[in-house]
Amino acid sequence: MTDADLAVTAVGAAADAINAHVPQLVADKFASKLFAQDPTLWGPAAESESAKRLSWVGLATSSRPLVDQITSLRSKFAEQGLDHVVLCGMGGSSLAPEVICATDDVPLTVLDSSQPDMVRAALDDRLEQTVVVVSSKSGSTVETDSQRRVYEQAFKDAGIDPTERIVVVTDPGSPLDKEARETGYTVFNADPDVGGRYSALTAFGLVPSGLAGADIGRLLDEAESVTVALSADDDANPALRLGAALGGTRPTRDKIVLIDAGTHAVGFGDWTEQLIAESTGKDGKGLLPVVVGDSPTGDRPAEGRRTSQAGDAGMRDESPRDQLADELWVRLVAPDDESQPTGDAVVNVGGSLGAAMLLWEAAVATAGRLIGINPFDQPDVESAKAAARELLGKGTGETAAPAYTDGAVEVRSAGPDFLGDSATVADALRALFAQLPDSGYLAVMAYVDRIADQSLADVRIPLARKLNRPVTFGFGPRFLHSTGQYHKGGPADGIFLQVTTAPTEDLPIPGREFTFGDFIASQAGGDAKVLADHGRPVLRLNMTDHEAGMAQLQQAIAEVCGA
Repeated sequence: MTDADLAVTAVGAAADAINAHVPQLVADKFASKLFAQDPTLWGPAAESESAKRLSWVGLATSSRPLVDQITSLRSKFAEQGLDHVVLCGMGGSSLAPEVICATDDVPLTVLDSSQPDMVRAALDDRLEQTVVVVSSKSGSTVETDSQRRVYEQAFKDAGIDPTERIVVVTDPGSPLDKEARETGYTVFNADPDVGGRYSALTAFGLVPSGLAGADIGRLLDEAESVTVALSADDDANPALRLGAALGGTRPTRDKIVLIDAGTHAVGFGDWTEQLIAESTGKDGKGLLPVVVGDSPTGDRPAEGRRTSQAGDAGMRDESPRDQLADELWVRLVAPDDESQPTGDAVVNVGGSLGAAMLLWEAAVATAGRLIGINPFDQPDVESAKAAARELLGKGTGETAAPAYTDGAVEVRSAGPDFLGDSATVADALRALFAQLPDSGYLAVMAYVDRIADQSLADVRIPLARKLNRPVTFGFGPRFLHSTGQYHKGGPADGIFLQVTTAPTEDLPIPGREFTFGDFIASQAGGDAKVLADHGRPVLRLNMTDHEAGMAQLQQAIAEVCGA
């Protein structure tokens, strides 16, 4: 097996789905039509959107001219001693570069938040050496515009010309494209016929990654080397096999547990999470990706240990859990891993990064056909943005007084009234968990500093053990461009725990009447409102004192989970 080769092997219900659906996909010439950019593959209702969203199939070739342009610009910056690259972008504009750079072990600072403390920390980090890439497909993303504004001001305050430090990536003709060119910024236009989550091999993925030092030429080589195999109408096509396993199990296994079983692609699950959730979670259908690291329970391996490569589907011996009836385990393995999966419904997926990105894009498009949805729109992402704008116009992220306050934590609910006579944070958690359907999941949504509060993500582990159901964790507003679509548009079997906090210090946005603190509060409030409008139960916990509130929350979770 060469480095760029792909491997998709499956057992159990996953293998049954492949055997059931791939022959028909081959007979329908789905793969060759997909790579010929046929917009009719997902039905009449999806045709107008898919007609302008399929250029990603040819990016391994069409993006080639970018390599020399980016390399030349990187050399220019290096000669000036500018070696710190900051990416301001959301969703697909940030997730792919994050994985590309981490896999190549080159530093990249990703600013994908409106949390004031996180934004301030980025501004205070090596400004004199900093190049900022501002990425927005629409050119009107409020988070990205706000981040650009504070960097422009910071550069000016430091006596630095922003036009020498800011690089813009956007679609041609967008508001940002016009403004950036008039201002004198360096501008890269991305292919407008590629959606954000499919944009890894466009300028959105390549510009920040290449400026940071990743080998973007090799990435395109890897994708190009598998294009023929992925476009072939053949039973061995890896994209058809993976797509059938994802979208074709009967009954549907709609919780896709992504397990790092030795893949060299660092953080690949986070990129895949957006691709799956935002593409499939709509019309009451969809696939929920559950990124768990190295085991289904989310346990960290002991120092120096790796998960077993065969015989346990990636679980550590000391923390076994039977596979749930609605879970499909996808083990992300190294390109040369030839171990066979074992379990009730397990898929092994291996390949180099560029090849794997194109594989998963084609596979999710295939799964969309089998599920019966349009994999290229994201209607509920837009609804959450609209709700946030409405609250921002009112000057607040809150729509109601707290039901009660316990210590440093304000307790609110949204959607169905479930708090009852609860009086503590632990009581509120128990009341929320009582709403969990047998086939449901818990989503923890934390509007906090993603870097400083990274350890909060560990609450997923005791919660998953307690509930014996899938538990996802997302930092806001990052997840709004990812699983946020599935939360609202997918099956109505989720319960939601929202965590917000008062920033250490708020941060104004130059030229805006609102602050970053106002903005993130509105995003959290808008998210909760749209979830509630969809009938989802939401527990909202706001920390009035960050340190004390976080400690209190951790203690309440430990109490409820019996830890």
